[in-house]
Amino acid sequence: MKSIFHNLRKHAAFIISILPFNKLSKGSAEKRSLTIVTLLILVPLSTSVKAQSGGQIDEQNQHEYVQDVEARKSAPRIITLAPHLTEWVYSLGLEAHLIGVSDYSNFPKEAQLLPKVADYQGADLSQIMALQPTLILAWEGGNKPQDLHRLESLGYKVFRAKITEVEDIASELMRLAKVTNTEEKANPLTSEFLHHLAALRAEYATPSNNKVFYYSWTSPLMTIGDNAWPNKLLNVCGAQTLFADSPVDYPQVSVQEVLSRQPFALVAASNQPTSDLEQFWRAHRRFLSAPLIVVNPDITSRFSLRLINELKILCKGIN
Repeated sequence: MKSIFHNLRKHAAFIISILPFNKLSKGSAEKRSLTIVTLLILVPLSTSVKAQSGGQIDEQNQHEYVQDVEARKSAPRIITLAPHLTEWVYSLGLEAHLIGVSDYSNFPKEAQLLPKVADYQGADLSQIMALQPTLILAWEGGNKPQDLHRLESLGYKVFRAKITEVEDIASELMRLAKVTNTEEKANPLTSEFLHHLAALRAEYATPSNNKVFYYSWTSPLMTIGDNAWPNKLLNVCGAQTLFADSPVDYPQVSVQEVLSRQPFALVAASNQPTSDLEQFWRAHRRFLSAPLIVVNPDITSRFSLRLINELKILCKGIN
């Protein structure tokens, strides 16, 4: 305690010594006393902290303090422009730095509370600028190219993730990890993902050539072509789309075409109850015996690590 007051007196004495007390002499003794007390109160808090520790703060603590201040100044402010990129941020443990997300970023549920900065119409540039991000995660091939070019021209750092094959989920996530210094977190996650994916490919390595009718809704009734993302999932399971000969990735078809091609299985990417989905096919069951398999569209349509478990369900259902 004595050392505390010693330091306080020493600092106060120095400050008082450099003040023009000749001007204060015109005032009352009470004013001079009040000035001294005020100076004592205003002595930097670090003085008492140093005194309590029994001496001056060492260089290591000073260095750590400076590092902490700099780290807070350079902490990333991340925005995501697609739901799967939001999931990547959480996978890498960077959620504390996430300040804005795209529509439909509903996993994990906490992401729904964040400001929305993009939807199917494009990125909200004014909202993004207001949030002052330091890193924007974009989906190459999913987000509008003009939006990404505009953001880059404004000086924002845009990370473009491009997925063409299922394995790309792991490689692109690792690329993001290098940008955000989270390789230690990403390594086991991506390794596990690739391990399970390789196991599925090995299990269904012999193509069954089962033709599967994969669809997301019935009004209009649309399916997938050979190059569509869901068909890459079917390929993992040794199957392929019923409309592999389609010149477009997502063709609109009729029930009659489906019946004439006789699929091995029906796969509905839907959040509706199976009973409701089955209702659509009930009138055609005399001509169609293919079982109905339901998968979660929030997983099969996204490039996230959660895909593996849904792939297991899909492959088991088809085979």
